[in-house]
Amino acid sequence: MGVGFALLAAYLLVQSTWVLVAGFHPHHSPLGIVWTAITAIVMFALAASKARTGAALDSPVLKTEGRVTLIDGLLAASVLLGLLLNTAVGWWWADPAAGYVLVCYAIREVREIFSSELRPTA
Repeated sequence: MGVGFALLAAYLLVQSTWVLVAGFHPHHSPLGIVWTAITAIVMFALAASKARTGAALDSPVLKTEGRVTLIDGLLAASVLLGLLLNTAVGWWWADPAAGYVLVCYAIREVREIFSSELRPTA
């Protein structure tokens, strides 16, 4: 899992930087915007459902899963914001900037995963 997040972070870092340096102005995709909006809505709904169910069952695993799904919703919302800013006001750099938000999250997850693997177990 950690290697996957590390590879994702590296790819997004290179891709976002390349787009900014090259000054590439991406075109908007109405289907991509709709799909990302649906993804964010579904993630937020799932997060709320998991949190409620986890609290009702007193399940720490489901409560944690709800928080992770909430983060997924926030990441989708970040990407959606970048797409909308590009489309609505022509901020072509907003989409790669959203990529940097994802890079920060992926790096945080990589650190968490690898630091937990290095902790001694009791």
